Amino acid sequence: MSENDGAAVGLLSYETLVHAVAGAMGSMTAMTVFFPLDTARIRLQVDENRKSKSTPVILAEIAKEEGIMSLYRGWFPVISSLCCSNFVYFYTFNCLKRVMVTGKQQSRPSKDLAMGFISGAVNVLLTTPMWVVNTRLKLQGAKFRNEELHQTHYNGIFDAFSQIIAKEGVGTLWNGTLPSLVLVFNPAVQFMFYEAMKRRAGQGGRKISSVEIFFIGAIAKAIATSATYPLQTVQAILRFGQYKSQEKGGLMGSLRNVVDLLMDRIKKNGVMGLYKGLEAKLLQTVLTAALMFVVYEKIAAVTFKLMGLNKKLKH
Repeated sequence: MSENDGAAVGLLSYETLVHAVAGAMGSMTAMTVFFPLDTARIRLQVDENRKSKSTPVILAEIAKEEGIMSLYRGWFPVISSLCCSNFVYFYTFNCLKRVMVTGKQQSRPSKDLAMGFISGAVNVLLTTPMWVVNTRLKLQGAKFRNEELHQTHYNGIFDAFSQIIAKEGVGTLWNGTLPSLVLVFNPAVQFMFYEAMKRRAGQGGRKISSVEIFFIGAIAKAIATSATYPLQTVQAILRFGQYKSQEKGGLMGSLRNVVDLLMDRIKKNGVMGLYKGLEAKLLQTVLTAALMFVVYEKIAAVTFKLMGLNKKLKH
């Protein structure tokens, strides 16, 4: 068998599939546990007239006005999208690792960043339609403070796809793609701060404990999320599909929409308006990421053991 044939077989290996399934299961578990935090985050991002309060207060308001189960509204489409999204990401990342890191060669930070960026871009292009649909289903039935936002009426995922395509065109399913592609840099920002803080903590040959590593990772993730949060807000608004754009389509039109939304948000609410819902996002992101990787590693380790594969987990 040639080297190219071996690489092709590697791309379809059970090991790569295990990583993809474990990543998908880990993300589904973590998101289910912390789903109400995501509900609070998206309400604050989309509904400009809702006052920015602490996350527990926002959750209590939503539960009082719409019922406790409203905190989990849109759970199934979100979990479905997240499952597909993480499966694509983990599968692509591990496929690239098999191609780019061969033999006894070790991966370098620059390669990890490149693989992460490519995996993120592939993920965005393939799964954005699912995220557009789940954003709308998640906000369906919500009691908005902003009277300009109107209710949508979809009967599940497939009906939402059908209505969006029929009424708004296929291209609408890729609303928010530009900010999503830019947000692929989020892990790069996280990695930069993570490495800097780790080097500082390990000065003089000092051994860094597991607890320190956990908090360094959490802080790095918090910094990365804070740095890119305004774009996440724009992404949510575009996916909701009720922003009236005067721009034409194409890359320049999409770029202009992003800039217009950022400037409009600043004009109405000041710079801090770009960060509405950040508290809920930080809680959800840090806690969900931590729990996701715990579940991911456990599932992958148990699966490899059952399959008789003594493989070291690759992130």
